[in-house]
Amino acid sequence: MTNNTLANRAGIAPSLLYGYLGILIFMMGDGMEVGWLSPYLIERGMSVQQTATLFSVYGITIAVSSWFSGVLAESFGPKKTMTIGLLLYLLGTAVFIGLGIQELNVPVMLGSYALRGFGYPLFAYSFLVWISYATPKSQLGRAVGWFWFVFTGGLNVLGAFYSSWAIRELGQINALWSAVLWVVIGALFALVLNKARFEKRTSSQNHLGELLKGLTIVKQEPKVLLGGIVRVINTTAQFAFPVFLPTYMDAHGFSTTEWLYIWGTIFTSNILFNLVFGFVGDRLGWQKTVQWFGGVGCALTTLLLFYIPQYAPGNYWTVMTAGILWGACLAGYVPLSALVPSLVTKDKGAAMAILNLGAGLAVFAGPVVVGLFIGPVGAEGVIWILAGLYLVSAVLTQFITLPSKKEVAVPQVKPQLVTAVENG
Repeated sequence: MTNNTLANRAGIAPSLLYGYLGILIFMMGDGMEVGWLSPYLIERGMSVQQTATLFSVYGITIAVSSWFSGVLAESFGPKKTMTIGLLLYLLGTAVFIGLGIQELNVPVMLGSYALRGFGYPLFAYSFLVWISYATPKSQLGRAVGWFWFVFTGGLNVLGAFYSSWAIRELGQINALWSAVLWVVIGALFALVLNKARFEKRTSSQNHLGELLKGLTIVKQEPKVLLGGIVRVINTTAQFAFPVFLPTYMDAHGFSTTEWLYIWGTIFTSNILFNLVFGFVGDRLGWQKTVQWFGGVGCALTTLLLFYIPQYAPGNYWTVMTAGILWGACLAGYVPLSALVPSLVTKDKGAAMAILNLGAGLAVFAGPVVVGLFIGPVGAEGVIWILAGLYLVSAVLTQFITLPSKKEVAVPQVKPQLVTAVENG
C-alpha cells in the first residue's frame, strides 16, 4: 500500500503531507513557553494581572492575524501568507527575548510579544484554509482532525515536554532562543518541501473586498457568526489556565515540572481525540459531536480539573486523569472546522476567517477573563465562569445547522454521502 493510499484513507490530501509535518514542528517551537512563562515572570516580580495583560495584548494581535489569515490565504495564496507569518514571528521573538524579557522591560515586552502574535495564525491557519479547499467534503472532518492533531501536538504536547527539558538544561532564556530553530525547521517542511499547489477559487483582484468578506459573511449567513462565538469559547479555558492554574497547582502540592508533565499529557490526550472526533463527527454528525462531547463534556471536566486537587492534594495521577478527560472533551470541538465552512457554498475562506478569528480571540479572552475576575471572585469563580461558557456553547451549537437540499445545490456525489453531509 502506497503512502498516498494510506494518506487518503486517513483523510489527508497526500500532496499536503509535508505541510502537516511542518505545522507540527513550527507549533512545537511557537508553543514551548506556554506552560511556564507566566509563573516565571511572576517569580521575577510581575503580578498575575501584569502577565494577564501581556497575554491579552498577545491575544489581540493573534485575533487580528487569525481573521486576516483566511482571506489573505485565499487572495495571495497560503505560501505567501505563511511566509509573512514566519517573518513576523522571528522579528517579534528576537526583540522579545533580546531586548524585553532579559531586562524585564515591560513596554518592549508588550510590543514585541504582540508582534510575535501575528506569526503563528498567518502560518498555521492559512494552511487550514488550504486544507478546506484541497479535501473532499466526505473527508473534511478527518482532514481538520489531523490539522488540529499536529497543531495541538506541537503547541501543547511537544512544546510542553521539550520545554520541561530545555528550561532545566538550558535555562529559560536559552530555551526561548532554541524555539527559533524548531520554527525554522517547520517552515522548511511547510514552505520548501511541500510542493502542493493552491488553486484560487476567486478571480477578484480587490483584496480589500476580500478582507471585508471576512466580516460581511456573517450577515449573509448568521450561523457562521454563531460558529465563531462557539470557537472563541472552545479554547478560552486553554489560554486562561496557564495564567493562574500553575500557581493554583503549586499551592496544592504540584511543582512546575509536574504541572508541565500534566499539561503536556492533557494535550497528548487532546491530539489523540482530535483524530477520534474527526471520525466520530463524520459519522455521528458534526453538530451533535460539538454540542455534547465538546460543550457539555468540557463544562464537567473543567470543574473536575479544579476541584480534584483540593480533595486529593499532591495526588499526581488523580489530577492527571482529570486533565486527560478535559483534553479529550476539548477535542469534541474539532468538527466545528468542518461544519462552519460547509455552511456556505462559496467564500469558504471568509467563513474560515470568522472561525480563525474566534480561535484568535480565545487567546485574548482567556487572559482577560482571568485578569478581570481573579481579584473579585478568585480562582474558583474563574473556573465556574469558564464552565458556564462551555454550556453556553452547547446551546449555541443547537442552532448551527447545515443548509437543506432545497437551500443549496448539492454537488454530484454518491447519495449516501449527501445524506451524511445533511446529517452532519
